[in-house]
Amino acid sequence: MPKGLVHSKNDDVCVATTDIRKGEEVICAYLENPSSYVIVKSESDIPLGHKIALRDIRKGEKVLKYDRVIGVATQDIRKGEHVHVHNIKSLRWGK
Repeated sequence: MPKGLVHSKNDDVCVATTDIRKGEEVICAYLENPSSYVIVKSESDIPLGHKIALRDIRKGEKVLKYDRVIGVATQDIRKGEHVHVHNIKSLRWGK
């Protein structure tokens, strides 16, 4: 059963639809095609509604959600790690 949703096929993150524990294998279903999914091992606890990285993201790289840039990584983020305000900065309010 999916524990996360990927809004677009180009997204770098999956949104947790339930609390996720470190070490869990997380099935993330694609909204555009729910029968298609990706599995990622959680490297940290991820609260409901927060994001989990689907790939390694390097410091300074833009992060995609909804196939749109939602921010830039302020540090390296490993695949499976929690993605939130502690490691990305919104570009909406400027740099």
